[in-house]
Amino acid sequence: MIEDHNNFGLLQKKIKYNFRSIELLKNVFIHRSYLNEHKNLHLNSNEKLEFLGDSVLSLITSLYLFKKYPHLQEGDYTDIKASIVRTESLAEAAESIQLGNHLFLSRGQDQENGRKNINILADCFEALIASVFLDGGFEQADAFVNEFLFSDKLDYLVKNKLYLSPKSRLQEYTQSRYKVIPVYKTVDEKGPEHEKTFKIQVFVKNKKGAIGVGKSKKEAEELAAKKTLEKIENII
Repeated sequence: MIEDHNNFGLLQKKIKYNFRSIELLKNVFIHRSYLNEHKNLHLNSNEKLEFLGDSVLSLITSLYLFKKYPHLQEGDYTDIKASIVRTESLAEAAESIQLGNHLFLSRGQDQENGRKNINILADCFEALIASVFLDGGFEQADAFVNEFLFSDKLDYLVKNKLYLSPKSRLQEYTQSRYKVIPVYKTVDEKGPEHEKTFKIQVFVKNKKGAIGVGKSKKEAEELAAKKTLEKIENII
């Protein structure tokens, strides 16, 4: 039996769900590195739970968007879902309920600040979704995701169209505000054909916006658009 870090009771209060199977909850926090030093442990790593949690989260997100935003297109759903379930968002949600404190890691992984590793935290959060789903059913998992991942974040993301790429957001902004679309001009390109670097500047109403540098024109344009969005009011 592995130790429970004396905090599972507090964690269950925090997430507002009491597990019938504490073993299932413990399994959420077992990183594969921990098993390398505890080969006789009767529990597996959390990787299978993470796999299941990814699918459950996808369904919960799809249902939420389908019901709450029926006017959006399928492409919008795809972009919104990708934004809300990205690693950084999941890790942020995991940190908000301090999942890192409960992780079972190898000594090396622990010393390398594994409890703050965004990939480990994101996987742990998805494993927790799966464990709530297995222990309490879909409604409990749905309630958990809505409170601790979506909260006001998803609606804010949709309302402000933050799921769109910087280029798309800049174009929407300039079209609605100024009735023009941004123009992108290549300022410079360097390097051999297979390894070019592009420097691109965006113009809005013939006024200079930011410059973006990237390994492709698309990458440079997106960066230029992102920088321009941050200071658009000072440009026009």
